[in-house]
Amino acid sequence: MMLAVPFLHAEAQSLKQAYGKYWRTSVSVNQWQVKAQAGKGNGRDYSGGVKDDQTADWPKIVEQYDYVVPENVMKCEVIHPEEGIYDFTLADQFVDKARRDGLHVLGHCLIWHSQCAPWFFVDEKGKTVDRETLKKRMKEHITTVVSHFKGRIEGWDVVNEAFEDNGTLRRSMFYQILGEDYIPLAFQYAHEADPSIELYYNDYSMYMPAKIKGVCDFFRPLINKGLPITAIGMQGHMMMTDGYGQIANYEKSIKMIASLGLPCFFSELDLSALPNPYNHHGANISDAFALTPESNPYTKGLPAKVQEQWDDFWVEFYKMLLRNKEHVQRVGFWCFNDLSSWRNDWPIKGRTEYATFFDRDSKAKPVIKKLVELVNNKK
Repeated sequence: MMLAVPFLHAEAQSLKQAYGKYWRTSVSVNQWQVKAQAGKGNGRDYSGGVKDDQTADWPKIVEQYDYVVPENVMKCEVIHPEEGIYDFTLADQFVDKARRDGLHVLGHCLIWHSQCAPWFFVDEKGKTVDRETLKKRMKEHITTVVSHFKGRIEGWDVVNEAFEDNGTLRRSMFYQILGEDYIPLAFQYAHEADPSIELYYNDYSMYMPAKIKGVCDFFRPLINKGLPITAIGMQGHMMMTDGYGQIANYEKSIKMIASLGLPCFFSELDLSALPNPYNHHGANISDAFALTPESNPYTKGLPAKVQEQWDDFWVEFYKMLLRNKEHVQRVGFWCFNDLSSWRNDWPIKGRTEYATFFDRDSKAKPVIKKLVELVNNKK
């Protein structure tokens, strides 16, 4: 299901205008950018560096992006905190506001080993549930959530982060109880709940050759058997310290996904400008390292040379995307501005990060103009 895109004039100034004829442009949105209130989910530990009213950001989100994705309010621990109890308060606020302002909404996420409510895998005595019980819980959860948003959400990350960086399946509780069957079952349940919506697989480190091979090798036979999957998403939490090689690897990954007969998308793009003293890779949210002065050198702002390198990286990344535009469904970013970016606290809590396209005052960085000029000059 690809949506028609209106004619775009050559003087486009926003990302969604400039690139709209090629792909969708999205950003993740947290609950404080929508409405600084919460229902029964209030008090839970949500990611994001700022936990106050950020609704002033909303007009810029509407201006720059045509799709929005919830950072946390649709994850299991928030939306289904206890067995038989659903809390759609924050999620409904998010969806209603987005649709009212003409934005398209994508759901994130249905099945994920992390931020899953603790009750999901145990019985009333605290013992691990059996195979049939977990299948029943999965189906009930997916059916209830997808049905609740039917007609308001256009696609879902059905399964999130099911593979290790070496290309093997993650030994999550879903895997330990159901084996690899939990993945096609999740897609089956989501498709049965709403046959009209797009269904995605989404993961990080998809530039790593072993991981992208493992993912593609797993999905290829399932697709050949008719798995209802629309596209495969690559998160794209990048680091400048990894150099331009990651861009070349992502280009190879795009082509590998295309060989499955599917488009790809980038779901959670950001780019760390900070050092990587622990030689850390991946995007496992449980990873954590100690804060040191050497790991946080730019507390007063990025030096001009580093900012220029950061901008240049994005220009080269977008050149790669344009070379492969026929295979790219969406280019999405994780967190709107530097202040609310999750990378301030991950994988080293307390850093001052510069990973997004908007600064700490929500002002657009010069890179947006450069990327608009890049595509306008090609018209």
